Amino acid sequence: MVSRFLARGLVLAGVLGSTVACGRDPAAATSAPAAIPVTTTTVQPVAWSDTVQALGTAQARESVTLTAKVSEIVDQVHFESGQQVEAGQPLVTLRVDAQEAALGEAESTLAEADQQYRRLQGLADQQLVARSTLDAQRALRDVAAARVRQMKSDIRDRHVRAPFAGVLGIRQVSPGALLTPNAVIATLDDISRMYVDFQVPEATLSAMVPGARVSATTAAWPGKRFEGEVQTADARIDAGTRAVTVRAVFDNPERLLRPGMLLDVSLFRPERQALVVPEIAVVQVGRDSFVYRVAQDGKVEQAAVRVGVRRDGKAEIIEGLEAGDRIVVDGTGKLRPGVVVAEAAPAGPEPAAAATIPDGN
Repeated sequence: MVSRFLARGLVLAGVLGSTVACGRDPAAATSAPAAIPVTTTTVQPVAWSDTVQALGTAQARESVTLTAKVSEIVDQVHFESGQQVEAGQPLVTLRVDAQEAALGEAESTLAEADQQYRRLQGLADQQLVARSTLDAQRALRDVAAARVRQMKSDIRDRHVRAPFAGVLGIRQVSPGALLTPNAVIATLDDISRMYVDFQVPEATLSAMVPGARVSATTAAWPGKRFEGEVQTADARIDAGTRAVTVRAVFDNPERLLRPGMLLDVSLFRPERQALVVPEIAVVQVGRDSFVYRVAQDGKVEQAAVRVGVRRDGKAEIIEGLEAGDRIVVDGTGKLRPGVVVAEAAPAGPEPAAAATIPDGN
């Protein structure tokens, strides 16, 4: 009996020895490589709108530096610095004593000339005076009327009024000062709506359509975002910079925006359908970009892609992928072409510790 067991042991040892000598492990020959757990997503078209960034300068919708047309002494000032005024509101009155006296004289001359014309007209109707005499008197009356209009215009020039509704700047004149046409009275700006001019590359000109949405921020009001829209783009492109000036309009009911203010402008292009993937799925090697695409058999392959706009952790794929492709999002660092991947199981609660069963013995 003992000799029989020894013989069987020798035979089994010989078989195992020959298997090891040939380098074949039965367990290793039958087991496949373990799939690498990753997180994947399926690429689908989504609504996408990218932005164009630029720096802009705010301008009032209407802006003027107030001056006088004539040189005269300031009689009265009717405003204060920073005051809101309406169109036509008096701002400064200059001395008009001499002009009013001249106007009175001109009006008297006109009245006399008109009376004389009427008298001659009656006589001309009766053919008692020559028609040429009537025509000469008519010319004298018209000259007198023109003189009156001229004097009234001179008086109006000595009353400086607001040409439009807006906010006045700092007052630069005082009563009694000699005001000349070159002297500044104040600035007047209509800031109920503001223009913001900014430059963008000519390649983005197609997105500069009237009504396109624009958003802006400024260091003067941290955390405040202003909303506006494109009004127009300049008719010419700068030949040196290849940039075009775009004007956007912003409502400014709170009067927060001021002329000359610097703004960080974001122009939103029209919404379109695009293939968008998580930005972490894109692997960058030098200037080349690729993603790991999962095939039907679970193996991954490198798909070279061309990336468009990146925003908020998303990347637009212009070329290299199609709708329905399954790509790896998380876990790309441990992949290489041809390896098998599997969707990682979501993290769940940790299992509870096994209860200890007391030994009955």
